[in-house]
Amino acid sequence: MPEIRPTNRLVTRIARKGGAVAAGARAVPEEVPIAFSYGGSTHAVMMGTPQDLEDFAVGFSLTEGIIHSVSEIEAIEVIDAETGIDVQVTLKDEQADALIVRRRHMAGPVGCGLCGIESIEQAVRPVPDLSAVKLKVTADLITEAMSSLNGAQPLHRLTHAVHGAGFYVPGKGLIAVREDVGRHNALDKLAGAVLNSGHRGADGVVVVTSRVSVEMVQKCAILGAGVIAAISAPTALAIDTAEAAGLTLVALVRGEDFDIYTHATRIDTGVSAHVA
Repeated sequence: MPEIRPTNRLVTRIARKGGAVAAGARAVPEEVPIAFSYGGSTHAVMMGTPQDLEDFAVGFSLTEGIIHSVSEIEAIEVIDAETGIDVQVTLKDEQADALIVRRRHMAGPVGCGLCGIESIEQAVRPVPDLSAVKLKVTADLITEAMSSLNGAQPLHRLTHAVHGAGFYVPGKGLIAVREDVGRHNALDKLAGAVLNSGHRGADGVVVVTSRVSVEMVQKCAILGAGVIAAISAPTALAIDTAEAAGLTLVALVRGEDFDIYTHATRIDTGVSAHVA
């Protein structure tokens, strides 16, 4: 079980129907600067929740194209700093050299979001072709995956202030869940957890408690997952990117109902197609 690190803050509770005002306390998630450093040089600083940081480092390194597999990382060291956390990642020589070359072409500092991006073309970067992913799932599995994720978020249960990302494998259930104040961070942590568990992205379904932006689709595709299911809606660019990548995008999963936006053939709905 991942370490849970909420903190308490004093609040003034207002109960308008009862006309009551009272002092109390609420659990809130921590949010700190998390630096990712490679070869002793800071590459990016993210604002995030300080748990599952080794998974975060692996997933971030993967989805940012710094590595292609976890075997390309020699070591990860998490160092507490005065005002944040420095995650020191040591790469194998070939990957370290490639990152040095990449840094020379960066226009400026990087941060949360699309890290190291210096052009519009890079922001809408090509993603892997997932058309060869053979995974097919039922509608019931999509419903079960989201229901399982909703019940497996201890930090959200305490604070109601973080996003969750889970990986559901048919026949095994929800094998990993990661949480963070940032939805992209939660997905990066999940990607690292999947790689560290020895699974492939193609083995299961990514489920998330957020809307689906293009970055979420890009990260899911880089992980190699053929299906992403979300509790909220996608953006138009996310749909277009998922279509081009061969990724099945399912959204607005609410109970047994959901919308399939792209590559619906991976989902066995159990009903005949009918447009009302």
